[in-house]
Amino acid sequence: MKQKRVFLTRNLHDFALKELKKRYEIEIHSGKIPIPRKILSDKIKKIDGLICFPYDKIDRDLIDKAENLKVISTYSVGFEHIDVEHAKKRKIRVGYTPEVLTDATANLAFSLILDITRRVSEGDRIIRKGDWRQIFGAYDYVGIDLRGKTLGILGLGRIGSTVAKRAKSFEMKIIYHNRQPISKSREQILGVKYVSFMELIKESDIISIHIPYKKETDKLFNKKILHKMKKTSFLINTARGKIINESDLIYALKNKLIAGAALDVFESEPIGKHHPFVKLQNVTLAPHIGSSTKETREKMAQIALENLNLGLKGKKPRFSVGY
Repeated sequence: MKQKRVFLTRNLHDFALKELKKRYEIEIHSGKIPIPRKILSDKIKKIDGLICFPYDKIDRDLIDKAENLKVISTYSVGFEHIDVEHAKKRKIRVGYTPEVLTDATANLAFSLILDITRRVSEGDRIIRKGDWRQIFGAYDYVGIDLRGKTLGILGLGRIGSTVAKRAKSFEMKIIYHNRQPISKSREQILGVKYVSFMELIKESDIISIHIPYKKETDKLFNKKILHKMKKTSFLINTARGKIINESDLIYALKNKLIAGAALDVFESEPIGKHHPFVKLQNVTLAPHIGSSTKETREKMAQIALENLNLGLKGKKPRFSVGY
């Protein structure tokens, strides 16, 4: 019986590759990342399964070139890079890797909160540049305490709820906004209070973003919204870069409309050393590492593999969107 053909847009963990090689004829892209569109366009024509990554745009045109494709398994919690509706029309399964990223991303979000409010990365830069020349005095280089501060969580899903648990141990006041409030009993357990979007923007000392990117959230944080935040407030984003209008945020940071920002995601990635954010002292930058722990990445690989296997058997992936 002819083996099914599987293509990976970049390398994966050894245990996953070993399992794939037992079952299928596999090919792994080893060139430029992300994979050039022309190469993916050629490869997708004859494969049965695809393992892709969040920066691989799998749109209608690419899907229409696939003659035998049964399943797209993305190594990510997001799936906006895939035209899920068109895949559904073509009877192509789509699997993704949610839930396993919760602790890793929440922990990163909270580490960014601590970093920007206590100016850790800024201090690191000061020392490396040789600018720490005397012991700081009473008014020099101060940060803020978290106890008693208001944390506004935009999107109280799995990750947002886990951030709330971390904040509770720091004795913070926690408010949140969702499309719909969670149950009162759940609010009590987490120690959170539901507020409107504008209340969250105006009342929070720190805002942490945990909503998905879609048409309604595109550049949600623009100059108008940033103007309504406290001048002493901080903005944290570990969700999606395009939720923030970067040029407006740069303006806000330069003109002290807000105190600072800590970002793990950006409108276009990767960013380079000449990006305007790099020149600002009141921003902490991370290279999109929300899920980057050894344990989480291995779990993601396991789920991506499981989703692929089920899809190639004509079954619904363990974590499925669309068809």
